[in-house]
Amino acid sequence: MCRSIKTLRGSAEPVSDAEIRAAALQYVRKLSGYRTPAQRNAAVFDAAVDEVAAATERLLAGLVSRQAIHGPAGRRGPAK
Repeated sequence: MCRSIKTLRGSAEPVSDAEIRAAALQYVRKLSGYRTPAQRNAAVFDAAVDEVAAATERLLAGLVSRQAIHGPAGRRGPAK
């Protein structure tokens, strides 16, 4: 895995759009092998960053935390 990609889940503060975009950019850079693509590849590169950022937002929004499953006392199910 690319070491410069920051883990976005589990932070006490909400993740910003800039952090999501930076992680998406690092991921696309790693896959493509380009730090900065040539002008002829810029459109597809930027589109890939946008798509990865959108998928990341959906993933983070859909993840359920362990506390939500077990409740605050560590039991399964909702708190009573």
